[in-house]
Amino acid sequence: MNGVPTGNTKAVLLLTAPLIVGRSRPKAALLSPREYRALASQLRAAEAEPADLLEPDASRLIEKCGAVVDNARLKALLGRGFLLSQALGHWQARSIRVVSRADEAYPRRLRERLRHDAPILLYSCGEIGILGRSALAVVGPRNAGEPLIQYAQETAALAARADRAVVSGSAKGIDLAAMNGALEAGGSTVGVLAGGLERTAMNRDHRNLLLDGRLILVSPFDPRAPFRVGHAMQRNKLIYALADAALVVDAKANSGGTWAGAIEQLRKYKGRVYVRSSGPASDGVEALQSEGAIPWPNPADADGMAEAIDAPIQPELPPLQNSLFSAEPGSYEPALDDAKREHPTGGTSTPDAEPSADHADELYRIARPLMVRVLSEAKKPDEFASELGVTISTARRWIGRLVDDGIVIKKSNPVRYVVLRNSLFESAQDSH
Repeated sequence: MNGVPTGNTKAVLLLTAPLIVGRSRPKAALLSPREYRALASQLRAAEAEPADLLEPDASRLIEKCGAVVDNARLKALLGRGFLLSQALGHWQARSIRVVSRADEAYPRRLRERLRHDAPILLYSCGEIGILGRSALAVVGPRNAGEPLIQYAQETAALAARADRAVVSGSAKGIDLAAMNGALEAGGSTVGVLAGGLERTAMNRDHRNLLLDGRLILVSPFDPRAPFRVGHAMQRNKLIYALADAALVVDAKANSGGTWAGAIEQLRKYKGRVYVRSSGPASDGVEALQSEGAIPWPNPADADGMAEAIDAPIQPELPPLQNSLFSAEPGSYEPALDDAKREHPTGGTSTPDAEPSADHADELYRIARPLMVRVLSEAKKPDEFASELGVTISTARRWIGRLVDDGIVIKKSNPVRYVVLRNSLFESAQDSH
């Protein structure tokens, strides 16, 4: 993530970002995340990418996109070039970078763990390499008492001694205590902000840490956007996604951002969430355990801390007998034959019927290891479809998801798709 945004990121900024510079406001409504996803899908179908919308001869492509975004609105947003140049200059003078989900430089952890929920844009200031390090997220309430503040500091300091970064939300209370504990122990930290990135980055104390390469501040919101409660709820998922494990020091059951963030992580993203297992009892900690959180093992040394953070998460894969592909090793023929099969609800279905959303997701998960192997060498969409024995529309849909998940990248001249060599998913497949 260098200081110069790519053409893709510039296009995404024009389409989705407020570009808060002076008092200027966009003349057309910005694309919502849902609208941008629809546009991105339309661009993939046209074998194009966001940057292509900025080309001098983009009129035909813009017309094609009219199926999902009104052409006049699209042109108005893309016409904010001068405002964009002002914003980029302003950010560059403050060492603020921006990257979009359409680029390879986008943090892989966010792409793989949050998938379509990953923010379209990510702004940052500081040492970008920290985002790739093994890390522990430490979270808790703003109004924690001194014993829990000290607990957070000591835990984060031990994580630093284990050469692990600490991720938190930069809020008062547990968040800042954890970040300070790690920094005082000589470690590195990631502060995930719900607003005010520019103001925080320009703070003198923060600036020294940023220059020393021990702190990075990140936010999915415009650098000048103020803090909002809704933003705080949205940034919680980034705290968890940027870490290998999370420790909830304390929470109030069924109330507050700490509780909501942990519940979302446990129920939706299936991340590894620890809860404090020593000190005063807490109704929130006990309730999180009933939701699947793990009691913190209270490591006594750096080796124990590293083991707690790096312990693998067992993926929740569908049972093999439910696979829509045959279970014979090396066989990729569909398990369904050409005849109609009895549907569990009592009706009938045919092999070429459009699957439900749940079944489509299950089929994608099951077929994904095979798709990764097929795309170990660059292939055109029709070649990919031919090797898998699926329709070209299904092939394009799956390729789009692989790109969104950060597993596959697009190559040009001619358009082909290939597995990203440093993909965590690819590595996991190779290790089995």
